Amino acid sequence: MPKFFDEIIKEESLKKVFEKVFSGRTLQTLHKLASKGLFREVEFQINDGKEAHVFRATDASGNFLAVKIYKIETSEFNAMAQYIEGDRRFLGVKKDKRSIVLAWAKKEFKNLQLLADAKANAPFPIAFRENVLVMEFIGKNGEAAPAVKDRPPKDLKAFRNAMVEFFARAYSRGLVHADLSEYNVLNNGENFVVIDVGQGVLTSHPNAGEFFERDVQNIASYLSKHGESVSAAELTAEIRQRLESLR
Repeated sequence: MPKFFDEIIKEESLKKVFEKVFSGRTLQTLHKLASKGLFREVEFQINDGKEAHVFRATDASGNFLAVKIYKIETSEFNAMAQYIEGDRRFLGVKKDKRSIVLAWAKKEFKNLQLLADAKANAPFPIAFRENVLVMEFIGKNGEAAPAVKDRPPKDLKAFRNAMVEFFARAYSRGLVHADLSEYNVLNNGENFVVIDVGQGVLTSHPNAGEFFERDVQNIASYLSKHGESVSAAELTAEIRQRLESLR
């Protein structure tokens, strides 16, 4: 491991994760981002998904950040491709694994920018470079917020309203999440924050309608399963009504 990582990564167990999972090029990318002052130290891992590892980091002022590193060698890039192809922002992306993963990282950053512009409840994007994304840390007192699947809402009606608000605000900026469920909504003290937006597509995408309907059905099914009976059609009507009020 390069010597500069002794300054950024303090825990030996975390260094082993980096040595095992990430290439020298990824480590150099992290170093370049750290050199710009975007973060000072990578502390520990807070999530390990199919496509990325997420770590808590701190900046020079001690503020917490989330650093998401997309896996290049082990990502299911064939599944990723369907969300990139048809997106006019990424025309001409090569079909090799590295190109797809780098496009995915850029796509998540751009989608987060759209959501920030829409004032939707999602992490604020700070920077990205190649397969590394730096963004707002979601949690309290340094503890990462759990997913709704692990900490169900105390008030299902409030969760329902929050999801309607997210759907409408995202759509108002021409974005569909395309993989929305209780697995990628964080429960930050009953404040519900949507994450993992890399697969999000513009409403101009040929499959946007299908993805939107699937997202709505996922949330309607979750609500109904936990006692807040609502159909996908009813939820869609609420989203449309809220969307009209935003225009």
